[in-house]
Amino acid sequence: MNLTKILAELRREREQIDEAILSLERLAAGSGPRRGRPPAWLKAQKSAARPAGGKEKSTGAGKEKAAAPAVKSAAGD
Repeated sequence: MNLTKILAELRREREQIDEAILSLERLAAGSGPRRGRPPAWLKAQKSAARPAGGKEKSTGAGKEKAAAPAVKSAAGD
């Protein structure tokens, strides 16, 4: 390889690295507490990542129903 080609390639890589550093610095500087409602695309992304059976509301309701007769029998005695 020619020395000038090597230098040109290294300069291009240095520019890319500088851009990456600037982007990361901007991300680090703007990482304060977020306020407000999250954008719709972020909410959709989070719900897609959650497994389908993540929350089971039926088991919680069943426990409450099972506890209710025990309370009635204790009050009836």
